[in-house]
Amino acid sequence: MEGEVDREERDPESNPLNEPLLKRSRTLSSNPLAMVGAKVSYIESLDYEINENDLFKHDWRSRSKVQVLQYIFSKWTLAFLVGLLTGIIATLINLAIENIAGYKLLAVVGYIQEDRYLAGFLYFTGFNFVLTLVAAVLCVCFAPTAAGPGIPEIKAYLNGVDTPNMFGVTTLLVKIFGSIGAVSAGLDLGKEGPLVHIGSCIASLLGQGGPDNYRVKWRWLRYFNNDRDRRDLITCGSSSGVCAAFRAPVGGVLFALEEVATWWRSALLWRTFFSTAVVVVVLRAFIEICNSGKCGLFGQGGLIMFDVSNVTVRYHVMDIFPVVIIGVIGGLLGSLYNHLLHKVLRLYNLINQKGRMHKLFLSLAVGLFTSLCQYGLPFLVKCTPCGSSLPESECPTNGRSGNFKQFNCPNGYYNDLATLLLTTNDDAVRNIFSSSTPSEFHTFSLLIFFALYCILGLITFGIAVPSGLFLPIILMGSGYGRLLGMLMGPQTNIDQGLFAVLGAASLMAGSMRMTVSLCVIFLELTNNLLLLPITMIVLLIAKTVGDCFNPSIYEIILHLKGLPFLDANPEPWMRNLTVGELVDVKPEVVALQGVEKVACIVDVLKNTTHNAFPVVDNGVIPPTGPADGAKELHGLILRAHLIQALKKKWFLKEKRRTEEWEVREKFTWVELADREGNIEQVAVTSEEMDMFIDLHPLTNTTPFTVLESISVAKAMVLFRQVGLRHLLIVPKYQASGVSPVIGILTRQDFLACNILQAFPHLEKSKVREKRN
Repeated sequence: MEGEVDREERDPESNPLNEPLLKRSRTLSSNPLAMVGAKVSYIESLDYEINENDLFKHDWRSRSKVQVLQYIFSKWTLAFLVGLLTGIIATLINLAIENIAGYKLLAVVGYIQEDRYLAGFLYFTGFNFVLTLVAAVLCVCFAPTAAGPGIPEIKAYLNGVDTPNMFGVTTLLVKIFGSIGAVSAGLDLGKEGPLVHIGSCIASLLGQGGPDNYRVKWRWLRYFNNDRDRRDLITCGSSSGVCAAFRAPVGGVLFALEEVATWWRSALLWRTFFSTAVVVVVLRAFIEICNSGKCGLFGQGGLIMFDVSNVTVRYHVMDIFPVVIIGVIGGLLGSLYNHLLHKVLRLYNLINQKGRMHKLFLSLAVGLFTSLCQYGLPFLVKCTPCGSSLPESECPTNGRSGNFKQFNCPNGYYNDLATLLLTTNDDAVRNIFSSSTPSEFHTFSLLIFFALYCILGLITFGIAVPSGLFLPIILMGSGYGRLLGMLMGPQTNIDQGLFAVLGAASLMAGSMRMTVSLCVIFLELTNNLLLLPITMIVLLIAKTVGDCFNPSIYEIILHLKGLPFLDANPEPWMRNLTVGELVDVKPEVVALQGVEKVACIVDVLKNTTHNAFPVVDNGVIPPTGPADGAKELHGLILRAHLIQALKKKWFLKEKRRTEEWEVREKFTWVELADREGNIEQVAVTSEEMDMFIDLHPLTNTTPFTVLESISVAKAMVLFRQVGLRHLLIVPKYQASGVSPVIGILTRQDFLACNILQAFPHLEKSKVREKRN
């Protein structure tokens, strides 16, 4: 009984080392768990910091000019391959989607021309059902991480979060074939987000030499066996994916800079631009081939290229008022869309947690509802006679593309709603963006189109298929933009098609909160620089209005998944808290001696979950001051390096420091880059437990440190901008016999939710700041 009372009264932060840290009632950091794919996964941070130990310094000094040139040449070669493969795969995806969807729609039109409407509906619905089933089965059974756009996870990775199984071969293949099936099925989703994920997967696999089980062990690739260079390659892959989706090379670079990348430098700018240039060349070459009719039904479609360069853009000073209205409405609708989608995704998480069958049924139900609406709603509108100004070859049309679909109408008439619904998503956007067609669409048809895609945009995103957010938002925005153009037609000189373009841009800015990259992407899409002033105004207004209500859609998804993403701007109340106060509510730091006993190292690795440990030397003679009880912070050693030392049996019979040549005989710099393995896989005998390991050569002697008096806000900015995994806290006053390090802060410690949980009184100041 007395022992139980002692355990209850004992301070939870002073538990002995032999008790696992996971059993402690930690008051600051929560368990780093997140929703990745179909299950809750353990999340770790990435080591973007250069580990400057003795082996790294020796390797850096011994590199010849040839090796330096080899490293530079390898980086540019990999950037070239990323762009080349991304462009080829994007072209194949477009070819497959256009041909599958094209032949499906041609068959449906054949049934409609024979007045066999029920047979056409069954064929249309059944075909879409099979395609949706294939895409959902691939994601649910083989690669759950391939579902969704993948952009939030990439954004988290470049922020320093290691999300498991995001860049594997299986994920890449499922993303490719799943995107083909989902987009061909007519679901309200695009291939833009999946293409960003595909480009990132290609970059990751090239950098590490292939999949985990079949890696190529080339000497050239040894330089890229680290998180830092892999981060640069994945940045190139993400920009190449955007470029492949929109044929926008500059927009792809700016997208990576503005939206996904946390860390940037001029050399990375050059390489990303080089990758996107390669993508454009590949796409252009395939388009030249397909224009000659060698790509089936691909034709001029397949790549989202809304060319309005032939339109004479006229607007005056008074046209600024319609543009401002579009921006305000886009910001309001974008924030409302984010709010509603947040609720839907929370509901979908509850459904998806019940098992695979629930995921499949949800995806198939959304697919059936989409097919029913796309086929049935055009029957609600009246047929419109073809105008005398339209050539007979263009109105009506029964082909896969075209602005005047005949559908159920007699000869000489067309169905304007079927023009928007019974076609591919890319062709639907081209049709609604079409210029010089002020009387093509009726108000009732556009209202149905806008309402339908608002509903489909909410219920489609989140099902177990690869999906992108760009195209659904473009469809919704172009719908209300065209409606505004019809309402303001007499009061403005702007064409209705350009109103649709501005509506799509405003809704994307209101939801995704991007400005510069979106502006350039839309300019590259429309191929018209005269749209630059009004596009800039719309994007700035829409983003400003949206920021007044909620965060961007990608930040909402990151929060839902539980990924520990660090924002660029810390909370204002974080300036009222010091890192020393954070350390006080954390478990006591576990430090190792420079020459440590094997038994102590094994005990630390088995009973803690830390990924790095300070290395402290006792009895050091300082250059100045008293020598009694002086301690030196030698640096920081990683868990992976301790496991490597145990695996290689680098043990000493006596307690001494090793020579430099002894270390190089046992370890190489390339081996220390390996992060695999755990302590359970290491066998240490009882005799070896009494031996010693010299940790000095393996220790990073230049870790980032801050004083305990620095504010949490300032420390967080340093942590995020440098790309750290560990930040050492040192005391402001160094007393004799006091440890030179008082704590370590990691990513979890800077999350606002964790800090507020440990310091509830800060919640009041947070509310007070919002009121002010």
